[in-house]
Amino acid sequence: GGTTVYFEDNPVKENAKAYDSNETEKPNICTPLKEIKADFLEKNQECYSTSAPQSRSKSQYQSSTGKQPQPLAKNDGKSQNGFHKMWTLLLVLLISVPLLYVLWSGIQDGTASRRDAEILQEFRARMEKLKNTYQSQDPNLWRRAHASLEKRLNSSHVHLEPAILLLTAGQEAEKALRCLSNEIADAFASSQNATTISINGVDKAVLDSDAVKLEVDTELSSGFSGGKKVAVVHRFESLPAGSTLIFYKYCDHENAAFKDVALLLTVLLDEQSLRKSLTFQEVEEKVRDFLWAKFISSDVPSSFNGMDTDKLSGLWSRISHLVLPVWPEKGLPLEGCT
Repeated sequence: GGTTVYFEDNPVKENAKAYDSNETEKPNICTPLKEIKADFLEKNQECYSTSAPQSRSKSQYQSSTGKQPQPLAKNDGKSQNGFHKMWTLLLVLLISVPLLYVLWSGIQDGTASRRDAEILQEFRARMEKLKNTYQSQDPNLWRRAHASLEKRLNSSHVHLEPAILLLTAGQEAEKALRCLSNEIADAFASSQNATTISINGVDKAVLDSDAVKLEVDTELSSGFSGGKKVAVVHRFESLPAGSTLIFYKYCDHENAAFKDVALLLTVLLDEQSLRKSLTFQEVEEKVRDFLWAKFISSDVPSSFNGMDTDKLSGLWSRISHLVLPVWPEKGLPLEGCT
């Protein structure tokens, strides 16, 4: 009837034994772990060396991802820098282009001014020589002719109309009229290294009016277009009346075909001489009355058709800018002019 008690081994004691056994076997476990760890590190080192570019690119990607705003800032800086450069270049151009233009204009103006001065000097010298040769002429002829022609020798001035001179004389001064008109025209032309257009009305007096009109137009147009600067129309009163209307084109106040040229017209009156006591206004009226009688009277030849009072009034207003009398001269050569 007694109770039998069985005692098993003490668990604590067993656990202590197990612990002791583990402690004794610990070097056996750590040694493989160290070997495994060393092997792992070695392999990891090899793996790292082979994958370094990828890791580097990855790290660059990460850094670039982490610093995304920086390229934008750099681009903004570059764009601003380019913008400033562009404005600087534009500013330089805005300053330099007008400056170069002013310098070039100054050079051109200086060259033109020197050229004008040379031309004026040459023209004045030639006119002074003529004045000494034709000593019988009215001093006002030289003054007025010189002033009218000299305006066309200044290239810096805008020429609105050509210079028109009408020289007239009586029968006794026919040679002086022809020679003086030629000499004045040559002085104007030669000072500009140019030549003179010469038209003789007497040679065309009996020709058809329309044919003469076309011929005169061709001579003047081709001559002025070719660089000639002056034309002399001798014996204007002998031209067929209708043909003289072509001078509307060349003597107009506002719409002349050529504005930087001169035209010298001569009119030989029927009367033997002009009185020196006549004023310039009276001489002008005398020439006007003479042309009226010559161009629109009822007994003129058929070649003078095409003129009437209104047309002649318009023509006269264009060619009578400056009417100058010419007096006879002693000592002129029998043939030609001085």
